[in-house]
Amino acid sequence: MKALDGIKVLDFTHVQSGPTCTQMLGWFGADVLKVERPGMGDATRQQLVDVPGADSLYFTMLNHNKRSIELNSKDEVGKKVLTRLIEECDVLVENFAPGALDRMGFSWERIQEINPRIILASIKGFGPGKYQDCKVYENVAQCVGGSASTTGFRDGLPLVTAAQVGDSGTGLHLCLGIVTALYQRQTTNRGQRVSAAMQDSVLNLVRVKLRDQQRLQKGPLVEYSQHGEGIPFGDATPRGGNDSGGGQPGRILKCLGWEQDPNAYTYFIIQAAIWDKVCDVIGEPNWKTADGFAKPADRLDKLNLIFERIEQWTMTKTKFEVMDMCNPHDIPVGPILSMKEIAEDDGLYASGTLVNVPHPERGEYLSVGCPIKLSDSPVEVTRSPLLGEHTTEILEDVLGYSGEELAQILASGAVGAAK
Repeated sequence: MKALDGIKVLDFTHVQSGPTCTQMLGWFGADVLKVERPGMGDATRQQLVDVPGADSLYFTMLNHNKRSIELNSKDEVGKKVLTRLIEECDVLVENFAPGALDRMGFSWERIQEINPRIILASIKGFGPGKYQDCKVYENVAQCVGGSASTTGFRDGLPLVTAAQVGDSGTGLHLCLGIVTALYQRQTTNRGQRVSAAMQDSVLNLVRVKLRDQQRLQKGPLVEYSQHGEGIPFGDATPRGGNDSGGGQPGRILKCLGWEQDPNAYTYFIIQAAIWDKVCDVIGEPNWKTADGFAKPADRLDKLNLIFERIEQWTMTKTKFEVMDMCNPHDIPVGPILSMKEIAEDDGLYASGTLVNVPHPERGEYLSVGCPIKLSDSPVEVTRSPLLGEHTTEILEDVLGYSGEELAQILASGAVGAAK
């Protein structure tokens, strides 16, 4: 049995934020019915195509464990089918532009009339306010959510991160909201609206920087490199470079081979609790008791010197040797792993975090599996659906259409060409 067995999800999402959410629900066992435009489908099917004639990796890696139905929701027959889908489903997830559902004739009030128990889950760029009607994409979300202003180095531009905290991060927030609403429905027997704004989700993921904004009003942020360098702070949380956000001094340092390998680096943290061990490992035992080094507060103005010395040591070791030598001493380090190295990590395959998925058009491809592991609800990652692959199946098995009525719907053009 899967955790969400019996839950039907009407997936009106596209691109990344919404599909991330519904894919997670599918991994947990929900029956996810992806509604797509006839003949076109989700726009990402044809974005960044690497195998001609096949759906892109952009689409396939975000739409596992789903069934696809083509449906023109503006057509009268399509509206009839959509009404039946709303009647049968437990959750409707959408990430349309603001007001799109209303213009389709399916406002929240209308959806409640059709199915009072359904949960309507929405992703928008902003919450209520002057920007609520604005479109937002990944990098825009990172900027308006506070991530970009605090990412990068002090003397450089703000930077966005490759981690999709705007799109995928919001999808994960919405997924939690949906399962929470499903749990509450067991008591109330009523559906409700669930919303996640991309700005809000990014801000939640960078809340430690909002923490620092408040601390800055009381004095300098002592764990930031610029404090040790004697550089004054402004009135906003600065970009922290590779400083540790947890308050423990940390840096990315060069390792053996860095001249040729762009990822021959390690992250190295010098917590107070393991300072003596760090001194021993790098060959500076006198620092354990030396004036200006023995206490954490005394070391703040010497962090550049300290990390330069540690880097002298790490440059004589590979990033994996640094890990092997520091880990027994509980010194927090982490090798900078490239995507190539990650794709070759046997442990990630063993845990199901990486999976090879067969596909009838593109052949086998590598994807990320479910990152959350449930002991009683194992996840089998199934391939993304072809466009409209399950249209007839959903009309028959989920909505109960058959005979002449089914034939009329298929012939109407509202559900694409019969597969």
